[in-house]
Amino acid sequence: MSEPESVSRCRERARDAGFELSCEPEIGRLLATLAAAVPKGGRILELGTGAGVGLAWITSGLDGRADLEVVSVESDATMLGLAAAEDWPDTVRLVQGDGAEEVRRQGDFDLVFADAPGGKLEGLGDTIACLTPGGVLVVDDMDPALHTDDGFGEALERVRDDIVGDRRLVAAELAFSSGAIVATRRA
Repeated sequence: MSEPESVSRCRERARDAGFELSCEPEIGRLLATLAAAVPKGGRILELGTGAGVGLAWITSGLDGRADLEVVSVESDATMLGLAAAEDWPDTVRLVQGDGAEEVRRQGDFDLVFADAPGGKLEGLGDTIACLTPGGVLVVDDMDPALHTDDGFGEALERVRDDIVGDRRLVAAELAFSSGAIVATRRA
């Protein structure tokens, strides 16, 4: 899968703004693939919009579908403004807020991409709880070897242990890109 034009535009905005935490292409392709499988009437949640790169991958997988909702949460107003510059489908809703708080307000989801501290490092239990039966959770940047400063690696180890050890989930650790865990909530 080549990089969709919307991904390229969002990546360019991120680069121009000096934002270096955008979704890696391998994770993006995974997100597009999983988004394509979300059932009719389903819902997708992204925690950590950034400049919109991950969201662009997600919407590329939907290929114009209008039968579901995509909610993307970002705490930083400047970053959300960059993401809002893209021409998103009407099914996309951008929300400014903390992911750990918003995950409790937004309802249930069939696919969750937890890419921000809020909802991943804080409030992970609520993120898991918002998954529908059969819903999929994607958590990236999970290679602790890439994060050796300020205790972040240890925090990621706790997140990993919580996901892999949660009996409601079936999880797979993927050793590519920045490291990812994909988990499905048991039906």
